[in-house]
Amino acid sequence: AEDAVRAYKQLGDVEKAWLFRSASREAYAMKHATIKRRFEEHLAQEGQRLTNQRTQVFECIFATHDHFSAETLFGWLRDTGDSGQVVSRATVYRTLDLLERGGFIESFNTGMGEKVYEHVMGHHHHDHMVCEECGQIQEFHDERIEALQLENAAKHGFEVRGHVLRLSGLCRKCRRQATVQD
Repeated sequence: AEDAVRAYKQLGDVEKAWLFRSASREAYAMKHATIKRRFEEHLAQEGQRLTNQRTQVFECIFATHDHFSAETLFGWLRDTGDSGQVVSRATVYRTLDLLERGGFIESFNTGMGEKVYEHVMGHHHHDHMVCEECGQIQEFHDERIEALQLENAAKHGFEVRGHVLRLSGLCRKCRRQATVQD
């Protein structure tokens, strides 16, 4: 592990930028308006425009720090939306796709048959632990793991462009409940 930490400290700026999903430290302090402007630019590159419905989806996503499924997001929008501005399920899925392709959000499979999303632009990279019993998702970051991944990739001449690490198991609460039942 010490070699991995040493390797991490020797990484160049490009590798460290990849680790934190950012080309510069400015991204960490990125303001909502900046992210929205970048989304509008991304839409223009995709030949799309920022509609009222896409704005509602965008605002709802960036108003939460929770992990969410497309159906959960659709429910939030249905519950909080104006009666005259209904966002269709299809618009939710298409907007999620646009946001993911643009690097504004990421998704991962929980291992429980559900794909969840989270907004990542302007945030540090992290990995996930998913409880197989209750579905709780816990985020974590460990520089030693990041360094080991890059070290192993370099040994194999592999250029890393991204990764997803999901640990599956039981959270503390579910482990306690399982112990009490045994």
